[in-house]
Amino acid sequence: MGKRTKPATRRAAAAKSPKVKVPKATSGKLRTLVDFVRYAVSRFIEAKLVFAHGTTDPVAEAAFLVCETLHLHPDRFETFATARVTAQEGRQILDLIGRRLATRKPAAYLVNKIYMRGLPFYVDERAIVPRSFIGELLDSHFGGGHGQDGASLIDDPTAVEAVLDLCTGSGCLAILAAQSFPNAQIDAVDISKDALGVAARNVVDYALEERVKLHRGDLFQPIGNARYDLIISNPPYVDAEGMAALPRECRAEPKLAFDGGADGLDLIRRILREARQHLTASGGLLCEIGRGRERLEAAFPQLPLLWLDTEDSGGEVFWIAAADL
Repeated sequence: MGKRTKPATRRAAAAKSPKVKVPKATSGKLRTLVDFVRYAVSRFIEAKLVFAHGTTDPVAEAAFLVCETLHLHPDRFETFATARVTAQEGRQILDLIGRRLATRKPAAYLVNKIYMRGLPFYVDERAIVPRSFIGELLDSHFGGGHGQDGASLIDDPTAVEAVLDLCTGSGCLAILAAQSFPNAQIDAVDISKDALGVAARNVVDYALEERVKLHRGDLFQPIGNARYDLIISNPPYVDAEGMAALPRECRAEPKLAFDGGADGLDLIRRILREARQHLTASGGLLCEIGRGRERLEAAFPQLPLLWLDTEDSGGEVFWIAAADL
């Protein structure tokens, strides 16, 4: 998917979306992919857009939109950076730039696509735009991978037989888990029927219907007494102050996917209380909580939480073994 940013400030949230009309004559003056990216970056900065949905800055977002219009994987941008764009393609790119400016919707919603770990996933406004750090951690800390802290939490990915993805949203993490653990059955749970509709499409796109099962319900409720070698979760964790300050881009996403209660820990408390009875003896919980580390450690001082860093985050995802819950 690329990199993720944190929610923007209250000032950014209050910025009004401009009424944008891209001059038709502009397309004739822009010739290469780089030209269109430069133009988009200038307009994005001018409009004070917020980047919190798979891209970290206006350059990355502009390149993403240009590549999607031209049906190119983002990794191929440099290869084609100086290639000429046709007149029709140029008009399509400018139209997309104009819609991003005028609507303030996340770019992923405008093209119905997001990338995680280099893989494309379908997304629309029924589900939050996925941008979890857990995908990177599945690569770096599992299956013999060693992260920045040298930890490898599951050495043999082939030995993992069952994984639970709580609050699955669009299903991206469940699909990445299916790829990380080739012998595992994946249960993916979400309370939102709409989000599960998006997840179902992604499961079909990756031909994982036999391995990834979707369940609608409240956290552990739909899976009964089942136990798992690994539970992963990126639950709603934005606190009340953060909800009030969400930028307009984030307000285009389902509120349910953000709202973690007054202190952001409502669902995380429940997950920690109930996870042990759904884990095998050697299993563990991998959970993302955003910037709530201090609050969580104050609420559960007895738990030996292991905080895992990624390329773009520090102390936003924790691991805890079943035996320590």
